[in-house]
Amino acid sequence: MRDVVIGMLALWFLVGPYDASAQEGQWPRFRGSTDGAVADDPRLPEIWSETENVVWTVDVPGLGWSSPVVWDDHIFLTTAVSAGEELSPVAGLYDPGADSGATRSTSSHRWIVYDVDFVTGNVRWAREVSSQVPSIERHLKNSFASETPVTDGERVYAYFGAIGLVAALDLDGEVVWTHELGVFNGRQRFGTAASPALHEGRLFIVNDNVTGSFLVALDAVTGEEQWRVERNEVENWATPFVWENAVRTEIVTAGLRRVRSYDLDGQLLWELSGMTVNVVPTPFARDGLVYISSGYPGGMPRPVYAIRPGASGDISLKDGENGNDFIVWYQPMLGTYNTSALVYGDHYYTLLDRGFLLNHDARTGREIYGRTRIRPGTGFTASPWAYNNRIFLLGEDGDTFVVRAGSEFELIRTNSLNEMALATPAVVRGSLILRTQSALYRISNDNR
Repeated sequence: MRDVVIGMLALWFLVGPYDASAQEGQWPRFRGSTDGAVADDPRLPEIWSETENVVWTVDVPGLGWSSPVVWDDHIFLTTAVSAGEELSPVAGLYDPGADSGATRSTSSHRWIVYDVDFVTGNVRWAREVSSQVPSIERHLKNSFASETPVTDGERVYAYFGAIGLVAALDLDGEVVWTHELGVFNGRQRFGTAASPALHEGRLFIVNDNVTGSFLVALDAVTGEEQWRVERNEVENWATPFVWENAVRTEIVTAGLRRVRSYDLDGQLLWELSGMTVNVVPTPFARDGLVYISSGYPGGMPRPVYAIRPGASGDISLKDGENGNDFIVWYQPMLGTYNTSALVYGDHYYTLLDRGFLLNHDARTGREIYGRTRIRPGTGFTASPWAYNNRIFLLGEDGDTFVVRAGSEFELIRTNSLNEMALATPAVVRGSLILRTQSALYRISNDNR
């Protein structure tokens, strides 16, 4: 079996990774189809401010940290608008305990899906899909609309874990179907954030909680449940990743107790232990490897795993191991808390939440440069992205640090928007679509 897998992998490296040409020019999910590594384009900006290279900006009411997704001239994003006064989010990390940051709202909220015109910035429609008082808490820095929607160009699918609702809307803003999954608390009552994943007519959603954790597959056309598997987990903010590799297509899910990968019918393919508490980073793939990490600052270990396709059963590392037949490399202290890592070229970039950048060889895990301070006092939640030989690091205060890609760290410049920003931007068709706490920006060298 292993020889067959190796032969298929050899073919994979000859022909290259999966061709997502059907989604070329789109940004259909969290971090896009290339997980933040964007093709070069002279229209993409390196310099911006609140006015410079801004094509348009639009106010977004309420509070939502979901990322924008884009299909053709439709930019979709979500928000939750409270009828009362809410505590403002506060940047930085929070230690567990009585002052952990969990907060409850007693005000009614409206959950809204927006469609913003890519060219003009006009709001094409804003559809309210629910109105109620949230029954679970959230972290002060979280929101009740932190899950990024996903789209296939026919419908946009939004999941709001705070109210247990999945909604599918057509491009005219009409609700096609809704599905109730139930409302569940994690053990720390920090709210939800794991976004849905979409593949060939199925919507996959993870909800790990203290009542009954699950991965569920819904029919994207009808909303009907196709299958559900139970998970021995207690909380999770990591989005499931559909990995189309040289051997098969599988659903990779991170978790506190286990990383697990399932086939498209929900059957467990492989698993491994060795994560840390508060699993947030989303798995992603590049050049035939899937990268999985977690890194709560107080946890031990804070691992990164690079895994090749074809695994089965328990592939957990034994004591003293740094790899095995399927774990290509392992770093025990490289994982991040909130941000997902970035592979750009041959480099694996790690953006630590406390403001350090690290660079490793993406194929071997070898260190290229170690912890390099970006700017003292700046925290990071949004995941990095790259284009035009530049790495972009969006801080929680709205400053984006532009770093030269490559084997040596060089901070080129800082672009400021002067407002809190936690959402990872979309980068599509020569434009950066960036969300701050109250606004959505389209930024480009080309103002058309």
